[in-house]
Amino acid sequence: MFINGEWVGARSGATFEVTNPATGEVIGTVADGGAEDAGAAIAAADAAQSAWGATTAHERADLLMEEWRIMTERSAVLASLMTKEQGKPLKASTAEVAYAADFLRWFAEEARRITGAWLPSARKDQRFLSVKTPVGVVAAVTPWNYPISMLTRKMGPALAAGCTIVLKPAEATPLCAQAVYECLIDAGMPAGVINLVTALDPKPIGDVFTSDPRVKKLTFTGSTAVGRILASKAGHSLQRVSVELGGHAPFIVYPDADPVHAAKGAAALKFLNSGQACISPNRIFVHADHAEAFIDTIVPRVAKVKVGEGTLEGVGVGPLVNEAAVAKVANQVDDARAKGAEVPVGGKRLLEAGLDRGHFYAPTVVTGVTEDMLIYREETFGPVAPIITYDDVDQVIAMANNTNYGLAAYVYTRDLSTAIRAMEGLRFGIIGINDVNPTSAGAPFGGMGDSGLGREGGHEGIGEYQETKLAGIAL
Repeated sequence: MFINGEWVGARSGATFEVTNPATGEVIGTVADGGAEDAGAAIAAADAAQSAWGATTAHERADLLMEEWRIMTERSAVLASLMTKEQGKPLKASTAEVAYAADFLRWFAEEARRITGAWLPSARKDQRFLSVKTPVGVVAAVTPWNYPISMLTRKMGPALAAGCTIVLKPAEATPLCAQAVYECLIDAGMPAGVINLVTALDPKPIGDVFTSDPRVKKLTFTGSTAVGRILASKAGHSLQRVSVELGGHAPFIVYPDADPVHAAKGAAALKFLNSGQACISPNRIFVHADHAEAFIDTIVPRVAKVKVGEGTLEGVGVGPLVNEAAVAKVANQVDDARAKGAEVPVGGKRLLEAGLDRGHFYAPTVVTGVTEDMLIYREETFGPVAPIITYDDVDQVIAMANNTNYGLAAYVYTRDLSTAIRAMEGLRFGIIGINDVNPTSAGAPFGGMGDSGLGREGGHEGIGEYQETKLAGIAL
């Protein structure tokens, strides 16, 4: 772990192993921290907060730019580590490292844009001055599916705003977190500003994060169930909270769309990171007029996807994170089959050619999906494309909105009016219109409903780590 400028072991002396999900091979051992370690990290961050918060925006920006330079320089090493630890193909890991580094550069620039405002008063002898100040110590909990970019998407704005940070990375991917910290340390980050606590059991760490009065802000990316628990506990301390949670993204193909183009887009997006993305399309609504063409396009494309260890040439889909993930995907597909759905490709766990050593499930297309099936209601988080055929254009928005989640949605249409009406009618925070990658470091990311609170990235991202202070001045 990294606490107060030093690499340290857990106070208990405990450790845990990190394995490659594609092979089961042990690739590292890290400290298994507990509540006492989390408290020490918070103490270090609290002690460093005053000095770090007093640095100039230009000083913080220069450090973040140096961190961006170092991360970019080490991109190949970081990507290779990510593929071994998380499982995604090397090409996808390389893209993620570039995306992660962009958050450091973007928020280096945002640090210089922190401004205040003179506000009018009804009194002639009074002036108001509004300024932005850092919220204070930030506790961050990050997921395993994007183990580098989710770190910088939180650390970039927190550091730019003048906040110190304590990070608890996912227990499945602590090595990626350590490697990111090495970049920040080598850039010259002062002791105590960034702290890292690794742990196999996240609960004791979360309990400390949500109860210690020195923590002023909690930021979490992960499941809705865990996010609810953490946000509820943080509420007792009146901590600032932002949580980016699960999704159940609709993908709507309108009658005027090109079904072949839409199918290619759905195939490219759905199987990214083995479907383990909160913005992955989980309900694909295809108009009856296009169903045959859409299915005839997506099925052979999915059948050609190479599955295997992410380091191998041509692999497009890697392993799922663990056995529980495989079981969840299999249960949804089996349930759909039992209720009348068809599975023209995939639909099974892969065990041949050495894949039995890892957690692999075949890229799958399920057709004839109906509302009574689990896959229609539950987030899958796996390489399964469920296709729902619809007839009534006037009802498809209501069908898409029929979920408590509200993170991402996708629309394929060639009509501008249809696109705008869909964007306005969909209750989701991110909407891709003929676009399967509606994300960027410079764009706000976040959802509605059970998909979370707050926004990351863009101009809004830094505001999550700031307080507004007002001075009333009598002349």
